[in-house]
Amino acid sequence: MAQLTIRNVDEAVVQALRRRAAAAGRSTEEEARRSLAMAVGVDREAARARLDAVRAAIAHDDDEPVEQLVRKLRDGRAHDISG
Repeated sequence: MAQLTIRNVDEAVVQALRRRAAAAGRSTEEEARRSLAMAVGVDREAARARLDAVRAAIAHDDDEPVEQLVRKLRDGRAHDISG
């Protein structure tokens, strides 16, 4: 992991970060990491949730032949794949 030092942060920003961290039961440092990750679009929890949603959407019966899945996709019945 990399380290980052940020100077000249407005005191109001630091206090707001401390309050938010305390409300979430996290350290200020962890809250700052999460805030930075979210600001640049690297939110692991959200990415994990999206991945789980995709997995659920494409889940299928393992007994169903792959050829049948391909036909459903080709025929525009992708929503039928989950069951």
